[in-house]
Parts: sequence; C-alpha cells; structure tokens
Amino acid sequence: MLDLSARLEPVLAGLGYELVLLERAGRGLLRIFIDKPGGITIDDCVAVSNHLTHWLTVENIDYDRLEVSSPGLDRPLVKPQDYVRFAGEWVTLKLRVPLDNRRKLVGELAGLDGETVRLRMDGQDVSVDMRNVDSARLKPMV
Repeated sequence: MLDLSARLEPVLAGLGYELVLLERAGRGLLRIFIDKPGGITIDDCVAVSNHLTHWLTVENIDYDRLEVSSPGLDRPLVKPQDYVRFAGEWVTLKLRVPLDNRRKLVGELAGLDGETVRLRMDGQDVSVDMRNVDSARLKPMV
C-alpha cells in the first residue's frame, strides 16, 4: 500500500496546497499541516478538512479524528526543496550528532548543495550533512 503522505500530496496539490507534515497520533488522530504561498487561513483549514473527510472515507483510510492546520511561523523544513525555498530565512537545526560540540544551530539558511545544508552563523559558513539533521524549523524573527 502506498504511503499516506504520497497519496495525500497530489490531492492537496489539486486544491492548491502543499502537504508539509502528516502525523498519526493516539486514538486515531490524523493531523495534517498544509501551506500555500501567502499563508494559511482558518477558511483554508476548513475547506481542506471538509474535502479530506470525504476523500478519506472514499479511500477507506482508517482514522477517528482529523485536524488540519497551518505549519505556523516556525514551519518545519521537511523536504529537500524546503531548504532551497527558504534560503535567506533564519532557521534552527537540531542535529543527531553534535557539530563542534553543538546539537542546536541557529543561523541564516544559505541553501542546499546536494545532501549538504548550508548555514551562515556568526559570519561563518557552516555545512551540515542532511542525514545529520534531526529537525529543522524556520525561526521567526521578532
């Protein structure tokens, strides 16, 4: 069976949205984070929720509750293209293996070179192997 994220991506793309993240939580909770240029409104979440409620039933996908949400200002970077799209933005990277005794890096995302995330920190260019990134999120600047 095809993975649910792979099945959802074209459905959401057809509605004009991007699947950012899919979470399955306890008690049958299915949580879906969506995005689109210009951001997500409550009306977007309602429209997607209504559409997916019917789609999930037709596709016979087991769930008890559905939550559709914006990824928020601290949007996670999940796919390689996210690192390209958000180049120039500030990010927080959490690493699996420390780099220079640091597991958490904060800096300006300079992009992606193959499998290497490029970051500017304190005037220095830092390269991190993508396989070492445990999580990455945009860092909203206040």
